[in-house]
Amino acid sequence: MQLNVVEKGRGHALVLIPGWSQTAQFYAKQLDGLSDHYRVIAIDMRGHGASPKPEHGYRIARLARDVYEFLRDQDLRDVAIAGHSMGASVLWSYLEHYGSERLGKLIFIDQSPCLTNSGNMTDQEILEAGAVFTPESLYTTARRVANEQAAALADFEQAFFSAEIGVDDIALYTRESLKMPSSYAARLLIDHGSQDWRDVIRHVIPALKLPTLIVGGALGTIVPPQAMEWIAAQIPTSQLAIFSAEERGSHFMFWENPQKFNELVRRFLA
Repeated sequence: MQLNVVEKGRGHALVLIPGWSQTAQFYAKQLDGLSDHYRVIAIDMRGHGASPKPEHGYRIARLARDVYEFLRDQDLRDVAIAGHSMGASVLWSYLEHYGSERLGKLIFIDQSPCLTNSGNMTDQEILEAGAVFTPESLYTTARRVANEQAAALADFEQAFFSAEIGVDDIALYTRESLKMPSSYAARLLIDHGSQDWRDVIRHVIPALKLPTLIVGGALGTIVPPQAMEWIAAQIPTSQLAIFSAEERGSHFMFWENPQKFNELVRRFLA
């Protein structure tokens, strides 16, 4: 799988993995803002953006394998790697299967440890897990993505961005997301939404002892900040940063407030 990548700069590698249906283009402000000191590499995952769109492999575990193979084929070692939204789940799967191989530092950006409440969670567990779906609503949403992709993406706008987001930003989000075929996007959403990463976060990641940055948004537009706080509490080597509402702390805080985000990452990598 020859994944499409966008890269800029020279130096130590910082690899960026986008979220569900998103592309490397949404890391444009990190490619510009961090490439003065780092080799910044943003990846289009399989089925996304300009990467190949095979008929198979739309599962988190396969995407994690794709990332592993990319790092191996490029002979990248000791990389700092960031995953936003579903991209963080791809990293959690990578860490479960390959440990710290080729990795040096981790950045998890606004992703719930467990997106779907199977029905037996307490209210506090729902907050800490970030469980925004029920099994029924997950499959209902996936069917809407499969059959009415553009309308489904419009439904996600308020869940992803702050109220101050511009129309050009929304147009970019929609245009890039529609590059993923709707049936593949629906299939991947079901797999993504069905995962529970809490055991990996509790037991696998702490043992690796990798420096970790965890970033969330106080607006809680889709992921409650309590979920990011829970992740940080499980990982002794982690730092936590929550963007306030005034700091445009949405799901896409790195797009809406790139100055603060890039400086945060720069300090972490230094």
